[in-house]
Amino acid sequence: MSFASKSRAESISLPLSRHKFSPHEPLDDHETPWNQSNVSWFGWPEHEGEIYLAASSVKETRGARFPARMGATLLSELGTVIVVPVCAVVGIVFSLVQWYLVSRVKLTSDRHGTSSSPRNNNGNNKNGYGDYLIEEEEGINDHNVVLKCAEIQSAISEGATSFLFTEYQYVGIFMIAFAILIFLFLGSVESFSTESQPCTYDKGKLCKPALATALFSTVSFLLGALTSVLSGYLGMKIATYANARTTLEARKGVGKAFITAFRSGAVMGFLLAANGLLVLFIAINLFKLYYGDDWEGLFEAITGYGLGGSSMALFGRVGGGIYTKAADVGADLVGKVERNIPEDDPRNPAVIADNVGDNVGDIAGMGSDLFGSYAESSCAALVVSSISSFGINHDFTAMLYPLLVSSMGILVCLITTLFATDFFEIRAVKEIEPALKKQLIISTVLMTIGIAIISWIALPTSFTIFNFGAQKEVKSWQLFLCVGVGLWAGLIIGFVTEYYTSNAYSPVQDVADSCRTGAATNVIFGLALGYKSVIIPIFAIAISIFVSFSFAAMYGIAVAALGMLSTIATGLAIDAYGPISDNAGGIAEMAGMSHRIRERTDALDAAGNTTAAIGKGFAIGSAALVSLALFGAFVSRAGISTVDVLTPKVFIGLTVGAMLPYWFSAMTMKSVGSAALKMVEEVRRQFNTIPGLMEGHAKPDYATCVKISTDASIKEMIPPGALVMLTPLIVGIFFGVETLSGVLAGSLVSGVQIAISASNTGGAWDNAKKYIEAGASEHARTLGPKGSDPHKAAVIGDTIGDPLKDTSGPSLNILIKLMAVESLVFAPFFATHGGLLFKIW
Repeated sequence: MSFASKSRAESISLPLSRHKFSPHEPLDDHETPWNQSNVSWFGWPEHEGEIYLAASSVKETRGARFPARMGATLLSELGTVIVVPVCAVVGIVFSLVQWYLVSRVKLTSDRHGTSSSPRNNNGNNKNGYGDYLIEEEEGINDHNVVLKCAEIQSAISEGATSFLFTEYQYVGIFMIAFAILIFLFLGSVESFSTESQPCTYDKGKLCKPALATALFSTVSFLLGALTSVLSGYLGMKIATYANARTTLEARKGVGKAFITAFRSGAVMGFLLAANGLLVLFIAINLFKLYYGDDWEGLFEAITGYGLGGSSMALFGRVGGGIYTKAADVGADLVGKVERNIPEDDPRNPAVIADNVGDNVGDIAGMGSDLFGSYAESSCAALVVSSISSFGINHDFTAMLYPLLVSSMGILVCLITTLFATDFFEIRAVKEIEPALKKQLIISTVLMTIGIAIISWIALPTSFTIFNFGAQKEVKSWQLFLCVGVGLWAGLIIGFVTEYYTSNAYSPVQDVADSCRTGAATNVIFGLALGYKSVIIPIFAIAISIFVSFSFAAMYGIAVAALGMLSTIATGLAIDAYGPISDNAGGIAEMAGMSHRIRERTDALDAAGNTTAAIGKGFAIGSAALVSLALFGAFVSRAGISTVDVLTPKVFIGLTVGAMLPYWFSAMTMKSVGSAALKMVEEVRRQFNTIPGLMEGHAKPDYATCVKISTDASIKEMIPPGALVMLTPLIVGIFFGVETLSGVLAGSLVSGVQIAISASNTGGAWDNAKKYIEAGASEHARTLGPKGSDPHKAAVIGDTIGDPLKDTSGPSLNILIKLMAVESLVFAPFFATHGGLLFKIW
């Protein structure tokens, strides 16, 4: 039968010809295997145009002789084209509904205290819109409190927006410059030729020219960067929109405040997950108009999407982290330690800058960070799938399996969110943290079922996955286990993080107890806790890597990372809840609300600290898997057969790579220290020179402190960012791909350990301080109250931990994955022109 006589999609049945072959039977010299998938193909060159098969039913593939998979996917290509964007739109609509519900809490007031929506007199609205305020019952409601909350929220929002716009101006210049660099470097691989070139992984086929890859990589980089910026900005806007509303709802009860804060976090979570999915899906389909069936070229160009997302996240995380911690350290050292005034006291000049920082660092930075992880894990999986049997057989549904997993994640997170906001009601402070933990458990269990469904309908029963030059046979249930092991590893990391950072457990209580003898022992105990907290997460990551790689090679690791991020909407909702609650507490303090309200917002904030630490744990764990998957894709694309650590080229890269996280951490820590030094001096100056400030008769100069944080963060974010972005370029150009592979491996192994330790140490010190301040147990009361020597020691520990948990730690996970994705994008250039020093040598 002539191969050309049949269409690509037409199925044929042929009798067994010549011989009956076993899949494991050795070939004679004259027999050439076309591919070893679920069927065995053998062709004889002397009978060109004929096909001899060891299977009875196959599907032909135009332009190449490769096997079809056994059994079609249940979900058609048309179904995939419908399902992915529909799920993304559902996520966007759901986030807008949550935004509307939050907006029903009004920031206006009349003399009768109706600061929320119009009163619902039947009293059965469970979410509390229209319930009588506690202050009304106590006779202390004052409409001026509501106006004050609105005024403070406006100041925080203006400060955050101003900072982000300033930051984005600088980042925009970098974005354009780096986009030009991508185009020039990748275009020069084939001297800007417009001729088709032999494909990287199949020299017998022709792929689109390198100039096309350069152009489309540049476009996808800009798309990823803009989506990342948009994700961070939208998250910041909803957070600043919701913080005062959370404060006002706290007057009705802790449950009402919790729902408002959580819904606000859900807006960010769903907008980010849905926008990232939708933009990536649209980009793939638009690129497909040019690339056609050249999946290898298409998905190589798509990797720029992940690079754009992570490069913006780096500057967002570092800049926002420096901003927030400079203000926080300055406010704490002068206000709480020297002047002995409460946190968020309106007399403290740095208090507005501190609250602005919570939004630009923990909200905008985290949003961009997790978007980057999502984009990179998707891109890594898509690159490998394009050169596996999915791409060879033009199986669009199976190739978009990563996007289908993310689509299912949006639906699962939607259902999970309803458990927190509609199905159950929080009535007491002690129910807050369990409710947030239930979100993690429910989403993980439901997502396991969702992954099983997607694997069943979107994957053939058997297929091959590219594995460093060979094709590895994989079953659909094995790929399900790869995604599942990543999903459950994320839950384990989350709970271990909670154990080491929540003041409900002994590790943080031991740190608090160590404050009896001063700040030195507090620091020692905190460092020990951070080092110890690395153990179980690393084992969880290691087991995930072993299982997923054993089943499906690097593709398995990529989808394991995607599994960990599949519930990203819920994870971000939980994470964003923390800063929103923190701001709500600050607004309550500054607005002069009652101690009873402040207790509720403190309870929300304490739970939020733990959930923020859990979010960082997820981000770091997923970054480790994403980086490894990108590393595998880079090694394959760069044409490296093995990475031998005993060769000098690789070993020096390994050593330097392991050093980079320390260098990066030193730069970010010093940046926070320098900015905090200026802030401390300014706060002291105002207390010393403004008459009546300490007595509350004069208003501090908040704007100067905001400007100090803004200027310092913009200036200080450039050197760490340059270190991360330039290292792969310098190493790849001058030392070559082998040395660069060592750098990537070293930074991955070293960076994950430091990131987990730094984040958990800082989180433990923070909650040890809050444990003493809350005085909820007999043990805590023996260490307090606020202003006692143990409390002052705890504040010092918290101040040291702030840059660890909110600047250096979270930024490190961006370092390891950004270097990996950048190396992958520039791999064609490095493989062709890299290693200049060794060539000269």
